[in-house]
Amino acid sequence: MTATFVLIHGAWHGAWCWEAVAADLRSHGARVFAPSLTGLAERAHLLGPQVGLSTHVQDVVSLIEFERLDSCVLVGHSYGGNILTAVADRLRERIAHYIYVDAVVPGDDVKQWAWNYFHSDADRNARLALIRDKGQGQLLPPPPASAFGLTDPEQIRQVEARLTPMPAATYTEIIEFRAGGSRGLRRSYIAGIEPRYPAMIAVHDRLRNDPNWLYQEMPGGHDLMVTEPRRLAQALWEARPA
Repeated sequence: MTATFVLIHGAWHGAWCWEAVAADLRSHGARVFAPSLTGLAERAHLLGPQVGLSTHVQDVVSLIEFERLDSCVLVGHSYGGNILTAVADRLRERIAHYIYVDAVVPGDDVKQWAWNYFHSDADRNARLALIRDKGQGQLLPPPPASAFGLTDPEQIRQVEARLTPMPAATYTEIIEFRAGGSRGLRRSYIAGIEPRYPAMIAVHDRLRNDPNWLYQEMPGGHDLMVTEPRRLAQALWEARPA
């Protein structure tokens, strides 16, 4: 059976960030889908106040349903962990494996969720202020690419040139989990540890010894798909359904 992977990018990124990982997976014979979420990257012209976290969840659900991608491996990076959990809540066992790549992970007991719930009070207030002031209430501007653990000047240049603002409602919209999110499903976490992304350290510590998760650590910073594409692709390939 041909393995199918759906790769969901993180905040401010787009399908472009998965290019090397997708090429490596396809070299193994996999089918790979890597959509840009509404309002980002080449779809930045669709950015508007109506685009929220639920829009991005629907982007992924619709892709899976219209392309008939049942039994795929669904991969989410960073902000994409919000989306994976919401998709899991709706599609459950239709997905073979949920893989969080240095990503947000809502708690298994959570019934209501917004991306901003993930952050400390200080970080949340700083981002809300950024939306209000620099983003004029409409968008969350991107940080410098170096914030994602990139150190190579050329990688920093290329990533920074392609980052686009997040629609503000992706940060503030509250969604509901009615079926337990990803609780009880086959799920893995791949942590970038060189250096650790500050916001993810608590997630690493929470999941490292949790028997409900397949947890592994990987050299490289937060943007593993940029800094360690071959290593990450290999880990994803090894996690495909038997």
